[in-house]
Amino acid sequence: MVAERFHFPEKMVTRIVDLRSDTVTKPTEAMRAAMASAEVDDDVLGNDPMAFRLEEEMAKITGKEAALFVPSGTMGNLISVLVHCEIRGSEVILGSNCHIHIYENGGIATIGGVHPRPVKNNDDGTMDIDSIEAAIRDPRGEIVYPTTRLICLENSHANSGGRCLSAEYTDRVGEVAKKHGLKLHIDGARIFNASVALGVPVDRLVRAADSVSVCLSKGLGAPVGSVVVGSKSFIAKARRLRKTLGGGMRQIGILCAAALVALRDNVGNLATDHKNAKLFADGLNQIKGLRVDGPVETNIIFIEIEEGSGTNVGKICKSLEDRGILLMSESISRLRVVLHHQISASDVQYALSCFQHAVKKVQTENGN
Repeated sequence: MVAERFHFPEKMVTRIVDLRSDTVTKPTEAMRAAMASAEVDDDVLGNDPMAFRLEEEMAKITGKEAALFVPSGTMGNLISVLVHCEIRGSEVILGSNCHIHIYENGGIATIGGVHPRPVKNNDDGTMDIDSIEAAIRDPRGEIVYPTTRLICLENSHANSGGRCLSAEYTDRVGEVAKKHGLKLHIDGARIFNASVALGVPVDRLVRAADSVSVCLSKGLGAPVGSVVVGSKSFIAKARRLRKTLGGGMRQIGILCAAALVALRDNVGNLATDHKNAKLFADGLNQIKGLRVDGPVETNIIFIEIEEGSGTNVGKICKSLEDRGILLMSESISRLRVVLHHQISASDVQYALSCFQHAVKKVQTENGN
């Protein structure tokens, strides 16, 4: 997934519906007010009161002992992997299509000296339990193999269309990890989406995990940041690594204040995001030449351009852009749409009408 620049035509676009990601939301007025009035101090010195409040709240929600604010989910995942894999040449088992493996610049290898051992992700974002266990290195082969120390899961699973991992599945992976003396980390960038979709509290979904990284700027709609949670000893090591990686910031209470508002105001909006996503998917499936890939469980939709439909991603995106609809192209035949709390049901209907117009226009131009 590559970020794109959008250049609107000279005629004024009267309506923008930004479906590129749930990271594009703008801070609400309540967030801006909280940021302006936030009581702050130097967090590197360990004194920022708003950081304390956010970290305590996130530890409570996830059922872990402690938490740490970090600038991004990528840093949160990197720190977590490095804490669990302190010895260079360690190996982590993770999904072949997960965010850590695909979209985080290979940081666990280039910075941490940690070897990724990918296991095939199923369509629902899981990995077969037997395949996970089979990927664990036999300690008797340590003279030639890296040492397996960690398993990583992702919930919800973005590249599988926001599919949710059940608590029972995660428990089973956790049992495998314990059996072999390994740790379990969950990339929970959209764990609140999974929690709402499944009707299961966040702490139950991550009970088996030794650490979790939770994004504040995706489904929750805060402007910046993620939080890593785990044991007190894990967070003490994570705090040190955050400084090493350049993530130690000063008056982060300004950012934490907005995140607290997001936790208060936006978790309740996630069910609406999911409802709008399903409404959108149903409408897209009615447009000849388009097909939604897989069931829609949360806020992510993948759209396939059917072969022989007389259209293509490039032309559809250009037509949609002309009408103010922004989204991501994944390949020459695949588009991604992500709903968020600043997309209304009316926006969904408008976007659907634009899709209908774009597909028909391209098909006509191509003589179909």
